[in-house]
This record gives sequence, C-alpha cells and structure tokens, in this order.
Amino acid sequence: MIDNSFYGQPPFEIGVPDDQTVPFVFNSPHSGRVYPETFLSASRLNAHSIRRSEDYYVDELFAAATDLGAPLLSARFPRAFLDVNREPYELDPRMFDGNVPAFINSGSMRVAGGLGTIPRLVAENMEIYGERLPIKDALTRIEALYRPYHDNLRNLLVKTHGRFGFGVLIDCHSMPASAQAGARNRPDFVIGDRYGTSATEDLSQLTIGILQDLGYSVSRNKPYAGGFITEHYGRPGRGLHAIQIEINRGLYVDERSLRKTAGFVTLQADLTTFMTQLTESFTEGFSDTALAAE
Repeated sequence: MIDNSFYGQPPFEIGVPDDQTVPFVFNSPHSGRVYPETFLSASRLNAHSIRRSEDYYVDELFAAATDLGAPLLSARFPRAFLDVNREPYELDPRMFDGNVPAFINSGSMRVAGGLGTIPRLVAENMEIYGERLPIKDALTRIEALYRPYHDNLRNLLVKTHGRFGFGVLIDCHSMPASAQAGARNRPDFVIGDRYGTSATEDLSQLTIGILQDLGYSVSRNKPYAGGFITEHYGRPGRGLHAIQIEINRGLYVDERSLRKTAGFVTLQADLTTFMTQLTESFTEGFSDTALAAE
C-alpha cells in the first residue's frame, strides 16, 4: 500500500477560505522546499545547489488568495524530487534501473532537456543524481504524490466551476532574472496562456493590464507559454480558464543566497492588489457577459 505522504509529512497544503467568494483557484506547484536527508544523500548536489529549480517563496507571495476568497494549493515536496507540471510519465529511461513501462513518454522536449516528471537536472544543467534510480522509486513518487496533487487540484476546479458556472486557474511560478548570470534582462512578469488556447483573450489582457498599471513590465507567452498544468486544465470553451504567471526572481530574492530581498514585501503587497483587482474585474465582467447572452 502506498503511503500518500512525503517522508511522513503532508505533501502539499490547501489553503481554503471560510467561504469561496470568487471563481478562482491559485496553484503553486514548484515552491516546495522540504528536502529530506534521504533525498539529499542520494543526490550529488548539496542542500543549496539542489534548490536552483525551486520557485522561491511563490506560495508566500500569493498567500493572500485565501483572504480574498480563493483556494491556494501549494506543494511541499520540491520540484527537483517530482515535477507535477509535467505529464505523469514523462520519464528518461536512462535514469532508471529495472523494467521501465512501455507507456512512458520518453520523447518529449522536456525529457530531452533533463526536466521530466522525475527531473535529471536542476537549473544551470546540474545533474541531481550520482547513479541510476530504481524505476520502482519513480513510479511510487508518481502514485503517492503526483496523482493526489492533481486529484486535489482537479477537485478544486470542479467545485469552483460547479458553484460559479466557470472557473479560473492561476498557476504561479518564478523565473531566473536573466537567461544567463548577470543583469536582469527579462520582463518582470511573463503571462502564459498557451498562445490563446488556455484562456480567453479578455482574461489574458486583463491580467497583463493590471500588472502594467502596477508599474511592471509584462511579456506574453515568451519565453514561457505555460506548462502541462496550464495546457491540461485550460478549457475556455467549457468555462475553465488557465493562466500561468512567471515572476522575475530579481524583484524579490537574491539568487545567490536564496534569501528574500527588500523587494519581497512590496511585491507581495502588489500581488495582493493584483489578485483583488483580477478576481473582482473578471468575475463581474464574466457575469455581465453571461447575463447579456441570456
């Protein structure tokens, strides 16, 4: 029997408001920062380097979501251990010992880049493991962590859609300040909607506009258009929308020490304003559109 926990701890947290008052669900799948000694001992990286793929403190940046009437799901297990923003079986067979199931997707670009469901690399192309893993370990991670995570995310969206007649998933991430070490040369935010397929144009433009009005530079779909979660759950034709938000880490964290900078408090406050305006404006706009169609 599989133990649906993470080394005896809750594998993720679900912040649920006393009363969900807005048709939004916020999700932080890469902010997990629980690194058990057993995992670290199996890695060739130290406890600092292995965090390079982590979305530092993104769950804290969006923590006010529950106060605004929306649930917030956040992983506690790290992305380096298991990436839920992938298909369930995007696996590199070269990483594992044992009989790898025939149904895995070993040919995806993400697997080729070392960033499958069980990642081979963290950022800056650093190898995580010193030797192969038993394939049983990989499959256990997927059954014990990946599936329950997505079951809960799906349930939150189903309940939201059932209550309001539509739902919006905001998938929250962070990105390195620059493509290479050095000066910040990326926009403050990247909004991904899978090139218009995971959300309506109105929602994407509203998201971008609010951030720009707050004084931030915003790009759309470049260099991040949204991962598996955005693509999988975004069904605007069915009233389910998904937007991925990438935040430039240079705004709020020192990428060498991984410590929060003075910008964290300002950014957190601005994101609370952003969430407030987004949830209120889109909810009202969607309701008006629905009434006009009746």
